[in-house]
Amino acid sequence: MTDQLTGTFEQSRNHLRGVAYRMLGSLTEADDAVQEAWIRLSRSDTSAVENLRGWLTTVVARVCLDMLRARRSRREESLDTGATEPAAAAASRTDPEQEAVLADSVGLALLVVLDTLSPAERLAFVMHDMFALPFEEIAPIVGRTPEAARQLASRARRRVRGAATTHDADITQQREVVDAFLAALRAGDFEGLLAVLDPDVVVRADIPTPGAPGEVRGARAWAANAMAAARGARAARPALVNGAVGVVVAPQGRLFRVLRFTMQEGKIARIEVVGDPDRLRLLDLAVLEA
Repeated sequence: MTDQLTGTFEQSRNHLRGVAYRMLGSLTEADDAVQEAWIRLSRSDTSAVENLRGWLTTVVARVCLDMLRARRSRREESLDTGATEPAAAAASRTDPEQEAVLADSVGLALLVVLDTLSPAERLAFVMHDMFALPFEEIAPIVGRTPEAARQLASRARRRVRGAATTHDADITQQREVVDAFLAALRAGDFEGLLAVLDPDVVVRADIPTPGAPGEVRGARAWAANAMAAARGARAARPALVNGAVGVVVAPQGRLFRVLRFTMQEGKIARIEVVGDPDRLRLLDLAVLEA
């Protein structure tokens, strides 16, 4: 491989990593995809390639699509076995702080919603809406016509952002309460948390924290426990959950818990903590604008 090709690849590395991370939501897998692009570059005759950066971007997109399809297949195979996804175990190889910065720059809620899309929808949305790749170039990657690729991106866009642009007054009020709820948790503000909870709030979890009850009644009782676990609020973001404002907890962009709220008179009267993987997959999630 010539020094010129090596130099072009190194100049494109951050761009390729950004593409792969948005496709995969995992820094470890993104680095693996970029490494695979390097291997394919070293084995290919690129003498006729006019835009090497574009060629590399397409290669990374293809690699990511294959990885997403393999990931989905592993998930389906592990539904009855409870197997741990290899990507999750591999995440320990990366710097958690570095991945947290990347996840925050993309948006944790967006990463979570992207993970609910099919591989082809995710590729079409990411490559077109985030990196302005024309549908004529996306089409051969996903094996569709340009019009079909456009429809994939459109479906993904509605799933990701369609409900997020609503200006419904009720949604706005819910968002204010949830923002105050998260702010109090992050600050360790016990009184601030009580201020947004109904005194008789009921909190139920389908997968209780070890040593904790599956149901807690009363604002003070639950808030005291919540303060002890407030560090987890750093991975929490507001999102639309089945059309109402809730919270997704997603360390490094991997969905872990969802909080669904029932509100009465401007206060949170019920919190449902969803952690069961099968139930998480059934939730309709959408990104909320900052």
